[in-house]
Amino acid sequence: MQSGIRERLHFLNKFLHAPRQYGSVTPSSHWLAQTLLDPVPWNQVHSMAELGAGTGAITRFIPRGEKTGMNVLLFEIDPDFRSQLREEFPGCFCNNDCLRLRLALHNSSLEKLDCIVSSLSLMNFSKPDRTRFMEQLISSLKEGGWFITYEYFPRMKTELSQHFEILHTKWVLLNFPPALIYICRKKTTTQVQRENPKSTVNVVPISQVYTKR
Repeated sequence: MQSGIRERLHFLNKFLHAPRQYGSVTPSSHWLAQTLLDPVPWNQVHSMAELGAGTGAITRFIPRGEKTGMNVLLFEIDPDFRSQLREEFPGCFCNNDCLRLRLALHNSSLEKLDCIVSSLSLMNFSKPDRTRFMEQLISSLKEGGWFITYEYFPRMKTELSQHFEILHTKWVLLNFPPALIYICRKKTTTQVQRENPKSTVNVVPISQVYTKR
């Protein structure tokens, strides 16, 4: 109980200093974490990433350990939270920059991900970084791979629908603030071409990724 209160106070202090970066005054509730991860077919997921892992409120609900054989990459820009994640989840790969997702995959000897769970709102990125973020997501996910995210104010649907098939949306009211979850899957090349025959999808081969930190 005490550790939970300290975690919330620590998160609140971070939010007060950089509200745009943290997006909320408190970590995600366990109701939000469970609702986010319930749709994931864990028996089909061998590699996944969590973006904006924060204090690990969602990470704690991700199956892990030797029994699962699953590779989990965590991304958190805050160095204090990242240190905490490394201590609590030693079997996960911790990274600081989600805009270098492909590089992190390369450094972890992974080619593609089966699932990405994100606590990052597209609206918190500048326009150039938002474009880069979406490129990193698309090039890192397998065709048909899962992308699950949420936001507090419904503004991302149009942009998400350009690259993902939105299977389901759901409000989680037992969270502060209430959150809207998007359960998505990456569109296949055939779907993209059918919807926009003139479009091309540029995916950077892993061999071309700049590998120096």
